[in-house]
Amino acid sequence: MHARGLAAGIAAALALALAGCAAPPAPVPGRIQMPPAPAVAPVPDSVVAQARSFVSVMERLEPVAEAECIARNPRANCDFLIVVDDRPGMPPNAFQTLGRDGRPILAITVALLSEIANEDELAFVMAHEASHHIAGHLARQDENAILGATVFGHLAAQRAGATESSIRQAQRLGAELGARSYSKEFELEADALGTLIAARAGFDPLRGAEFFLRIPDPGNRFLGTHPSNAERIATVRRAAAAIGLLP
Repeated sequence: MHARGLAAGIAAALALALAGCAAPPAPVPGRIQMPPAPAVAPVPDSVVAQARSFVSVMERLEPVAEAECIARNPRANCDFLIVVDDRPGMPPNAFQTLGRDGRPILAITVALLSEIANEDELAFVMAHEASHHIAGHLARQDENAILGATVFGHLAAQRAGATESSIRQAQRLGAELGARSYSKEFELEADALGTLIAARAGFDPLRGAEFFLRIPDPGNRFLGTHPSNAERIATVRRAAAAIGLLP
């Protein structure tokens, strides 16, 4: 659901709730009477506040991210679509993907929204995901996956007794390893650029990065996709110092 759709949906729900409290209209002779609208449970104040906060942050950050995208990667599609992923059962997560038309999509799940403490954290998450697109990380990840599949497939084909099945299995393993090969570096690059974007949009990226103090630390696992939280906070602090936010 697009953020504007989320806010509009809440407004509609509130309107329906008020309508459900009103007395039904008096019958008019000669007209078919429609049943009154069913009562709708009031939308919790926390949900309304969350929707307003999302829209507010999006409206401030989106033009800054798009301007940075155009400046750094002018051949890219820089028309960001920022959405709330409201699919049931989705875990706390934020991600960047592309629509069928190539438009960059920044998605934040409802579960993650509920864990974000303030607008600075929300802005940092949005800026981080926008930075993945600006830096071309999806394309670079695909290139690494293709290279890994090619190398592993070639090595498997040279082995005695190689079969089509064993070669395909090696290609799948190579693609997975290739896609993961620079994922930690990509995350740190997005943290650094996200710091700049969030600051230029008028948010405090240092306060935003405090989000890392509350989420589970992935540590430094072999073939892990994310760096440790300590590395990420240190990266944000270095980026903030580079633009004068720290002495």
